[in-house]
Amino acid sequence: MMKSYKDLDVWKKSVSLVTDVYLATKEFPREELYGLTSPIRRSAVSIPSNIAEGRGKRSTNDFIRYINISYGSLTELETQLVISVNLGYLKQTQLNDFSEKTAEISRMLNGLIFSLKRKDSLNAES
Repeated sequence: MMKSYKDLDVWKKSVSLVTDVYLATKEFPREELYGLTSPIRRSAVSIPSNIAEGRGKRSTNDFIRYINISYGSLTELETQLVISVNLGYLKQTQLNDFSEKTAEISRMLNGLIFSLKRKDSLNAES
């Protein structure tokens, strides 16, 4: 049985992604602080934050809703990182690394939703 959001591997990987994003965006031009750096960081932080908040809710449907919000933030982050490469702020190799990490987190979020829905439907049948 899951005790805390901190027990979820997807939360742990998302927190690690936030660290990587902060380190990568530290070198962005100063004039991009509000244009791209801040939105990228907010998108990244939103992923584990919504997993945690959703886990704190009392219903499975609420948890699933927050996981979906995390997924939206993940796809937003991916878009912002592509734009960063196009503008020359990130290297393609950095984007490739981020793409691997976001793809893994995406699969994990989808798996968590599937697992929660399955568990919820089994509980409904009992």
